[in-house]
Amino acid sequence: MNTPALFSMLIASALALVATTSASAQQTIVKRVDGYHWVGTWATSAEAIDAKSMPPSPPGLTDSTLRQIVRVSIGGKKVRVRFSNAFAGWGSDMKILEAQIAVSTGGHAIKTETAKALTFRGEKSVVVPRGWLMISDPIDFDLVPGSNLAVTIHVNGQTKDVTGHRGARTTTYVETGNAVSEKALPDAQEKTTWYYMCGVDVLAPESSGAVVCLGDSITDGKGATDNTNRRWPDFLARRLQANDATKQTGVLNQGIGGNGFFGGLGQAALIRLERDVLTQPGVRWLIVLEGINDLGSGKITAEQVITAMEQTILRAHERGLRVYGGTILPCGGSSYFKSEIEERRQKVNEWIRTSGAFDAVIDFDAALRDPNDPAKLIKVADCGDHLHPSDEGYRMMAEAVDLKLFTK
Repeated sequence: MNTPALFSMLIASALALVATTSASAQQTIVKRVDGYHWVGTWATSAEAIDAKSMPPSPPGLTDSTLRQIVRVSIGGKKVRVRFSNAFAGWGSDMKILEAQIAVSTGGHAIKTETAKALTFRGEKSVVVPRGWLMISDPIDFDLVPGSNLAVTIHVNGQTKDVTGHRGARTTTYVETGNAVSEKALPDAQEKTTWYYMCGVDVLAPESSGAVVCLGDSITDGKGATDNTNRRWPDFLARRLQANDATKQTGVLNQGIGGNGFFGGLGQAALIRLERDVLTQPGVRWLIVLEGINDLGSGKITAEQVITAMEQTILRAHERGLRVYGGTILPCGGSSYFKSEIEERRQKVNEWIRTSGAFDAVIDFDAALRDPNDPAKLIKVADCGDHLHPSDEGYRMMAEAVDLKLFTK
């Protein structure tokens, strides 16, 4: 065979191999399973991490291992994990060098026999460019509903412009170097912040779906006891799981401390609506609990909050979601409270209850207000700052949700 012919044959063979490999990798990612679809079982809203939420350096986030613990809602036999680099600065790509998931046995320890490596198009490492969301390949994993999942990643990340979630209220363990496969990380630094990870999905029956809880620090769980999963969406997930008619409903907490419709901390609610709600896997329902930070600023009127709620409902309805409105909780005795703020809160709540704009109303205000002083939280539901609920208050909020809303 002459040289040009041999060269052409070799090139053709190489291209065929690449095509086969690429097709195989692509199939791993996008293959659909009849009767099933991807549904979020846990999520947190990506935001820019501030300096005080960064781990100490060392270990920092360069050549470091992060072990992050999350409480899932629904279970399944196939799992994938989402990582975000949405708020990175120019040229701030993040590299995942190795990653795995395992059953958490508490603290920084894992059940090593359950550990499974995460891959990305079949490779153990991946670069996550600035602004990207990266989803791992699906893997077989027996994910038990309501269990604690440990996601461990060896990263080469940034020293600034880091994407994560400040208010994790769950301990993240940060160790120097690659300790992904270690059973425990006793020498790790601890922070109550999640880094890069923003979601866990399961392959679930087509009849299943997810509810997104969109909100501020009250949805994010400020005032709840750390490492106990006592935010109101956590209590809701437990109630849904215990009810046969709703046990296939995933709960996704998209609360950000200090958030609002018109600014505050994190991206404003309507700006992040597409990412945090409308494109979440398997989403069917949305609970909206926003507005107290807008009103508390003293600069936003009741009419402006109502307009923002109308826009949220409109955009969610266009995607086929049912939208439930949560009434705004009392804030009497807090730094926000003024008579004019209370008047605006009451006006917004009256609109939520009576306008018919929402598909249903969840009256958190009625569930937690003091009957003797409706401008304040009832004492048992107050964490002490007169703005955020206590553990018991968050449980009461979840109890105020009619589970039949998730059978529609």
